Amino acid sequence: MMFMSVVLTCCRTGLPVLMLMLACLVLSACQTDDDRSISDIGARAIANMTGPDGTSMGSVTFQQGPQGVLVSAELTELAEGGHGFHIHEYGNCQPDFSAAGDHFNPGNSGHGFLHGDSQHAGDLPNIFANQLGEARADYFTADITLANDKDNSLFDSDGSAVIVHEKPDTYGEDAGAGGRVACGVIQRN
Repeated sequence: MMFMSVVLTCCRTGLPVLMLMLACLVLSACQTDDDRSISDIGARAIANMTGPDGTSMGSVTFQQGPQGVLVSAELTELAEGGHGFHIHEYGNCQPDFSAAGDHFNPGNSGHGFLHGDSQHAGDLPNIFANQLGEARADYFTADITLANDKDNSLFDSDGSAVIVHEKPDTYGEDAGAGGRVACGVIQRN
């Protein structure tokens, strides 16, 4: 809207095209990072989850909003009860789930919602499976983004993965969530 006002003013007053171009450059330099990332809003990604034996275990979807990312999990084949649920630093589940590395942590923060001033960007709340081994959850986090050019992007040079653990996270300094029971590489869709 501001740009249109500048254009109309320049046209009415007969200012040269050079002045118009200068005004455009000044206005574009005043944009915030939020203005430049508006095209990322609505971006989507998915992690198709598998067990250690290759069994399909559902999916986790990601949708970029203006204030962060909505993470939605629909999982099956889990043991009943709580499970640690994290984004990990590498987009690789092969040859075993250890290839996904540690929790996604671009800010070098400590682990756990209940420990320290901040947590890993990949720390998410536990998920809970019912008697049928199904879990459904929606979480919102401002600690990650689907934008390519940000430090906290899930699409950095080595990608990211989602891991489900055998036990619930303690939310403390040590995750204590046990082994990895499901993994999925996060991919744009």
